[in-house]
Amino acid sequence: MRPALALAALLICAVTTVSAQVADLRSKTEFRVCADPAAVPMSSEDGQGFENRIAELFGEKLGLPVVYTWFPQGPGFIRKTLRAGLCDVVIGYAQGDEMVQNTNHYYTSAYGIVTRKDSPLASVETLEDPALQDHPIGVVAGTPPATNLARAGLAKNMRGWDLFVDRRVEDPVGEMLAQVKSGELAAAVIWGPLAGPLVKQDADLQFTPLLKETSGPRMFYRITMGVRLGEQEWKRQLNSLIRRHQDEIDVVLRDAGVPLLDDYGKSLKP
Repeated sequence: MRPALALAALLICAVTTVSAQVADLRSKTEFRVCADPAAVPMSSEDGQGFENRIAELFGEKLGLPVVYTWFPQGPGFIRKTLRAGLCDVVIGYAQGDEMVQNTNHYYTSAYGIVTRKDSPLASVETLEDPALQDHPIGVVAGTPPATNLARAGLAKNMRGWDLFVDRRVEDPVGEMLAQVKSGELAAAVIWGPLAGPLVKQDADLQFTPLLKETSGPRMFYRITMGVRLGEQEWKRQLNSLIRRHQDEIDVVLRDAGVPLLDDYGKSLKP
């Protein structure tokens, strides 16, 4: 056999072996989910998060029991869970991240402003609104709205919380909402799926999605499920479930209080 043909044969065998190894990682007897045990209201070890409910829905449709691998989201989350072969899907993952292979998105949401309903800032719809000047505003450092707040000249007003924390011991979103409620903060800018469900439970607070930003990073993101690179069959199976059961997924998200947008982040989904 010629050297070039031999090399090609070896490469084909290697690719086939890797593909087989990837396929073998997925459990056929359990719906194995990688999740943060304390990412309330998205996922929680007590099963009350809306991602838990979506996992249960998919487990039911697949006829498989749902089994979790718990690990705090942050550096190392994908490497120590999904890529380690301990679980087979991350229920909520932003579209376009190279750490995973994304399914089709199953919802779109946005960052927004949380204020008291009786606040003078309750009508604010954009971070460029002059009404925000000289008011303390909570934001998670390193997120897109932090950039937009700085571009709007509000850096001096920002009160920052860390992006990656172990939520079993820290609760940045809960702290921000408590401070808005008490008046210590005039507003907080938070990711909708985190803030919306919690605000829904508090009669004093409101969430306004940022749909009218004209500059800076975009405020809306499409959310997918994440699987291992190369697991095409598994991705197609999940895509089929998303497509066939989108109405049921939407019911779970709306019931939780997640603000749902159209695919282009321009308006609330009907």
